[in-house]
Order: sequence, then structure tokens, then C-alpha cells
Amino acid sequence: MEQYILAIDAGTTSARCILFDRAGQMCAVAQKELHLNYPHDGWVEQDAMEIWKTQLQVCRSAMSVHLIQPEQIVAIGITNQRETTIVWDKATGKPIAPAIVWQCRRTAEQADDLRSRGLTDMLRDKTGLVVDAYFSATKLRWILDTVPGARQRAENGELLFGTVDSWLIWNLTGGKRHVTDASNAARTMLYNIHTLQWDEDILRELDIPACMLPEVVPSSGIVAYADASMLGREIPIAGIAGDQQAALFGQACWQPGEAKNTYGTGCFLLMNTGTTSVSSSNGLLTTIAWNIGGTVEYALEGSVFVAGAAIQWLRDEVGLLEHSSESEDIARSVADTGGVYLVPAFTGLGAPYWDPYARGTLIGLTRATSRAHIVRAALESLAYQTADVLDVMQKDAGLVLQSLKADGGASANNFLMEFQADLIGVPVERPACVETTALGAACLAGLAVGCWADRDEIRRTIVPDRTFRPQMETARREELLAGWHKAVSRALGWAKTE
Repeated sequence: MEQYILAIDAGTTSARCILFDRAGQMCAVAQKELHLNYPHDGWVEQDAMEIWKTQLQVCRSAMSVHLIQPEQIVAIGITNQRETTIVWDKATGKPIAPAIVWQCRRTAEQADDLRSRGLTDMLRDKTGLVVDAYFSATKLRWILDTVPGARQRAENGELLFGTVDSWLIWNLTGGKRHVTDASNAARTMLYNIHTLQWDEDILRELDIPACMLPEVVPSSGIVAYADASMLGREIPIAGIAGDQQAALFGQACWQPGEAKNTYGTGCFLLMNTGTTSVSSSNGLLTTIAWNIGGTVEYALEGSVFVAGAAIQWLRDEVGLLEHSSESEDIARSVADTGGVYLVPAFTGLGAPYWDPYARGTLIGLTRATSRAHIVRAALESLAYQTADVLDVMQKDAGLVLQSLKADGGASANNFLMEFQADLIGVPVERPACVETTALGAACLAGLAVGCWADRDEIRRTIVPDRTFRPQMETARREELLAGWHKAVSRALGWAKTE
């Protein structure tokens, strides 16, 4: 009887379930879109119950459509959108407020307050993060401060906090387990990445009760069992990792200096730095990649808030695309953007700028500007933002990349991959399975239950698809990058009130 690992890929815009076999091949996929709500400028939130119900639905659908029996599922691996903050009632399991999505900027002023109190260095030293509304800490405090009675209930031990992985595991286990892994804990701005503990000093400064926080467990290891009522039998939950760390693992970036970029809703560039945490002087994050067998490995990360979401914006809000897949052919229909740049700072800019007040900017328009120029500019914006991050990452790490591994939905766009290679001047490698986020979660779970003996056995299952090599002349590359940086300068600080 064929055996499978069920990978839960709880993304920002969709809930997915992918079943992998022992050869690392995708054997079944189910997906359903999730709704995002924007109640105010810069606010982004979701219905946490929708996240859970939709995720369970796609898991059951993937199994039923492909006639896979519960007995064939040997383990569950979970990967998730990080930083998104959920608080729920411990007794009823009901959220007390909408989930505050990682993109949300409602707590920018709280982050400003932390900086004004002189906490920047302390938080950076302990968590590896810059002080920003991006992370869970200010989101959690906002819920405690604004939902009536929430703080008192939290102090009484009646409320629980979790990122999406914790929320899913709580529900999958019928409320028996409240856990997260180190890769997700490291994104909350509450976790000390050196002592591997929730940090008492930070909790005190933000006035967050420790009793709300989940237990931190290994990224690979049996940490819970899904209740039999969920998927037909008790199945071990054996792998947990935030989406970008899972993709780093799924791309087999296991040696210091190896890097990948995931082109999803956001764009995330991670470089493995081994068991050494490398501090950045250029606005990058030092984060935990994973904790396996008691060994913690670290990564440098640059986060781009809006990547594939810019293409969705063209489709859903502007109406320049009927389907996102059209973007490649439309971009190729013109030789260049005609001098047009799109800076998709819809919710601020991440690394290396870290400006929550930046806003989207479309610049360089003339009467000759066409739909195709704007679509091409949107696609190119993904590559420009990646180039910015890669430039400072190499400086911080003291390394020169030989290649960049690419994954995520937008990596299927050949035009984007070609332009990316041209901009950074090194080959871009795309694997045959671009769903490396889900694959990474499956591999972490599979290691824990013996599907693979070690990482070397996993590496043999990762098949390359195509390598894109740079063709652009240096002078043209520098010209384009100079134009991009000029456009970014126009977007910075746009929404800040003096």
C-alpha cells in the first residue's frame, strides 16, 4: 500500500494540501482561496475560522478525490504564513478578533513607540528582528489593548495566542496541543533566538502574559496527533516550519551560503548561515531556519511585502489582467517598460528600507504608456526588490552567491526568471517541483517518521527543471537599477504625517 505525507500549506491567499510520496513527488493537490479584508487604510485581516475550516476542507478533498485512505497517511507536515496573529478563547476555541495578517500596518505607531523608548537594540539582539509592525508582538498587544476585556482574560489564563501553525494544530488535535516550532516563534519578536525561550524582558516591555504563548517544539519530530475525527484516524503531526524556512529546507539549502527566493504573495530571500547567527547591518533579519534533533540552524532573511500580490492587484483591482498567467505573454509583447517603474509598496516596504509609510508608486508614465508596459513593470518589480535584498545580504554574510534557487508560484513565469538572472548577474535555478514550501514541510515530517533516513536521501529526490543564465550587459543592468532606486525614493515616507 502506497504511503504518503500530507503537507498542509496554509498560505496568505489560499489554503492548500499536497500529498507527497516517498520519492518526493506530488501525488494529490487541493486548494481553495482565502479572503483578505481591508477595513482601513493599511489594515489587513482574515477570518481565523475560515482559515481553519478551509484548510480542513482541502485536506479532506485531496484525500477523497484521489481515493487515499487515512491509513496511507504516515505523517502531517505543516507550513504557514508567518507572523499572522490569532487570539482565541481557551475554553471555546473561538477567536476573539479577526486574525491580523502579517502585511497589516495598523500597529506602525506601536512600533514607533518601541523605538522611541530605546528598545531597538535590545529587541534586535534578542530576536534578530528589526522593530516593525510586520511581526506578531505589536499585533498581539493591539488585540489585548483594543478588544474589551481581553487583557484581563489573558492574565486569567483564558486566552491563547498563536500564529497560524499553532491555530491549525490546536484545532487538528481538538484543543489538546498548543504548540509552535522555533522557526515560527522566531518571527513573533517575543522569542529569544539565542536562549531559545520566550523572553521575559520583552514580554514585560509589551505587557504580554506568558501564559498565552504556545510551547516551542522541534521543527522535525512527532509533536502531536490529529484527532481521528479530522482525517479519519490519529495521524502524527511531525513537521512544522514557517513558509520561508520550509522552502529553504525544501530547496536543500542546507549549507552556509546557500540561498533561495520564494516568489509568492510576498517575496522572501533566505540564506543559510549554519549554526551561527549572523547580524545584519543592512536591515536584514537574523532568524531561526529550523531546530532538528536539538541543533538550531540560522538564516539571514530579506522580506519583500508585495510580490505576486502586485500581479493580483493588476487582475483584481485594476482590471489589466483577466488571469495572472497572462502576465508573461503581455510583458514580452513590449521590448521594455518604456521607462515605467511600479514600486508596489501597498503596505510599506520591507528590507532593506523598512519604511511602513512607503506607498505604492507608478512612475515614468507618458502618453505612449500601454497596458503591457505597466504589466511588465509590475513583474519587473519583483526582480528589483529581490536584487536590493540580495545586494545587502551578500555584504552582510561576506559571501558572493554562485546561484539563486527560486520557487513559489511566480517562479513559473519564465520572463520573470530571465529578468531576475539579468539583474543579479548569476544563474537562477528552478526545481521541477516549485512547491518547495509544502515539500519542505513534508520532508521535515518524513524525516521524523523514517520515510527518509537522512538529508542526503532527500536531496536525491529534488529534481532540477531549468537554469536561467544572465544575458544583460552590465551597463544596461546598472541603468535599470538606477531608475528603480530613483522610483523607490519617490515612494518612501509617502503616508507619514509630519
